[in-house]
Amino acid sequence: MRDENCIFCKIANGEIPSRTIYEDNDFRVILDLNPATKGHALILPKNHYKNLYELDDSVASKVMPLAKKMANHMCERLGCDGFNIIQNNNEVAGQTVFHFHTHLIPRYNNDNQTLVMKPTKMTDEELDKVRDIIVKG
Repeated sequence: MRDENCIFCKIANGEIPSRTIYEDNDFRVILDLNPATKGHALILPKNHYKNLYELDDSVASKVMPLAKKMANHMCERLGCDGFNIIQNNNEVAGQTVFHFHTHLIPRYNNDNQTLVMKPTKMTDEELDKVRDIIVKG
């Protein structure tokens, strides 16, 4: 299933040229055109899923093993000092193309990126309340 208006569907299926670094029956991994760091890549499923919530379980089960495989390979080849794997869902979370994709971002000492979350503080009571909402409804 593909969306004929989706640019990532077109890239993932070879209709638009890309700098492909890996491909199999389910995915194409490409270099990001606007990389955060050297080697920043995207895992694109060949089928269209708007986001994680729509992703088929059989495809979802293959994403993290592929991310691990690519991260290991990229670290070995690029000599990076760390790695971020990021997956955004919906605009508020930073998703700009509404085709599920996972960012593979090699990290280097002094790469001037700030992809680190800013922790907040919650009391034990607040944490318990959130847990209860999630678990009990």
